[in-house]
Amino acid sequence: MLLPQINDPKQLKTLSVPELATLAEEIRRFLIEKLTVTGGHLGSNLGVVELTLALHYCYNSPKDKMIYDVGHQAYVHKILTGRQERFDTLRKYQGLCGFVKRSESEHDVWEAGHSSTSLSAAMGMAVARDLKGGDNKVIAVIGDGALTGGMAFEALNHIGHEKRKLMVILNDNEMSIAPNVGAMHNYLSKIRSDRHYLRAKDEVEGLLKKIPAIGDRLAKTAERMKDSLKYMMVPGVLFEELGFTYLGPVDGHDLEKMIDTFHQADNVAGPVLVHVLTTKGKGYKPAETDFYKSHAISPYKIESGQALKAVGNPMYTEVFGQTLIELGHEDKRLIAVTPAMPGGSGLFPFAKEFPDRMIDVGIAEQHAATLCAALAMEGMKPVFAVYSTFMQRAYDQIVHDICRHNANVMFAIDRAGFVGADGETHQGVYDIAFMRHIPNMVMMMPKDENELRHMMKTALEYNDGPIAYRYPRISGTGVKLDTELRTLPIGSWERLRPGDEFAVLACGPMIQVAEEAADSLKREGIQLSVVNARFLKPLDHSMLLELARAGTGMVVLEEASQAGSLGSAVLEFFAEHELYDTRVHLMGVPDIFVEHGSIKEQRLETGLTAQALCERIKSMKALSAFSYKTTSSS
Repeated sequence: MLLPQINDPKQLKTLSVPELATLAEEIRRFLIEKLTVTGGHLGSNLGVVELTLALHYCYNSPKDKMIYDVGHQAYVHKILTGRQERFDTLRKYQGLCGFVKRSESEHDVWEAGHSSTSLSAAMGMAVARDLKGGDNKVIAVIGDGALTGGMAFEALNHIGHEKRKLMVILNDNEMSIAPNVGAMHNYLSKIRSDRHYLRAKDEVEGLLKKIPAIGDRLAKTAERMKDSLKYMMVPGVLFEELGFTYLGPVDGHDLEKMIDTFHQADNVAGPVLVHVLTTKGKGYKPAETDFYKSHAISPYKIESGQALKAVGNPMYTEVFGQTLIELGHEDKRLIAVTPAMPGGSGLFPFAKEFPDRMIDVGIAEQHAATLCAALAMEGMKPVFAVYSTFMQRAYDQIVHDICRHNANVMFAIDRAGFVGADGETHQGVYDIAFMRHIPNMVMMMPKDENELRHMMKTALEYNDGPIAYRYPRISGTGVKLDTELRTLPIGSWERLRPGDEFAVLACGPMIQVAEEAADSLKREGIQLSVVNARFLKPLDHSMLLELARAGTGMVVLEEASQAGSLGSAVLEFFAEHELYDTRVHLMGVPDIFVEHGSIKEQRLETGLTAQALCERIKSMKALSAFSYKTTSSS
């Protein structure tokens, strides 16, 4: 066994190419076995085993900077850089991160959980190297899916203009999370299908060299002739015209060819793009045949690849997808728009039912937002289905193109709140804070999956501007789903439990936490009122004034950033009404990035538990009693 002996990438340089191939198979078996327990990004990592080995064989990490876009394909890099013994902790609380993590290793030079950032990072590191007089290599590994992101094109344009020496490896497996879409995908498909590319290019160059008297006098003519032929015969001309030397396509599972190609790239003075063709899920049949399920998989049976999921209530995402179909039959103007997340957002059933009303724009959140604005202005009813963490990327378009125009766009914000093992790059805890302050926006969050359905109906019937409903990455509560959908009064809250001295204002999954705390406090003689603060904007003014006038002490409980979210909105309301004596305590996500682990562990770390709520209420009660005694004695 070679793998147990590899604790540093320098050790690879002592191996022969056949030994590297043997090591590749050992790494595949290691990944397949380990991820049956931890889950994680299986398909993408199985596809880059030889690519990663070739990189570490040819270059010297961490001196040479290897930048992995997104980090979906960095498990092999982690294994080769001394972390294989910790792989049992992958994506677990205080264990190895599922993405590249600078604090984990000196070999992790850039970290990202969102796509399309690697090329900008590579350019920044190349500029810094040149200013410091360094001689290290800078290498960015980006997938063909991530290449559809606008930021990647911006970086390509800048790199090609500056002509700095760096290498971009385009890992082309025809997939991101879902099958890729768009003109760039079609362009790369054309290159993939032209197996005569390299031979054609060599023949063109050979033909030019054989022209008599080519010397200085005819050099420019020859170059023009070469360029003309290149347009006809070289599929990689787009990258060449952007200023890159294009090498490939090369078989990403042929170690010898990749090593030769990397050596060839080192001899180029400016930027190089190496087009590598890989197979997602390579070496594990279940992953090769089901690209989507093997992308980010939960623990699974090694024989079949079948996920080991417990039978339970449907996920909020599933309820969203089924309800959207019902609404699609009701209103033919409804269109679903998603940025490369048709499966994750639960839209595959909708796409099957309404193929002409389902738009996947690829990894392009900004474009998706503005597209929705224009659709709304033309009388359609667009639903922008997006993860909370990815919606951040479209902030300017939400402000400038949707809210400023008061466009009637519906936001279906999935993965709102904690997301568990994906960790800090994916936590959906910021969208309330960055959306509620924008004029014209309405925001909601349901207490259960049934209320989500009614919120979706409410959003469809709403015609006065943008409206959002956010829901978590968990299973529903198991409540009965109403067959007849109804609209909710905008800005209305509901009191789920009566109480006297104290009330908790909660939304989403925090309702269940509040209910649990109320049960516990009731046994101690404290009657806690539980309010479903389902509208995050606008607030229920009448209920807030009623609570304040009754002298009720309030706790705002939310699985969202404490700064700027529902709690801040409540405080602003009381300040605006000069109700300065109102007792309001905030319980939300503190001013930290919450790392990976289970959602239960993340709530415990941030104090968003029933026990913590009980302690806060009892502390408020004790303080109230102390204040009363002090006032009476005086």
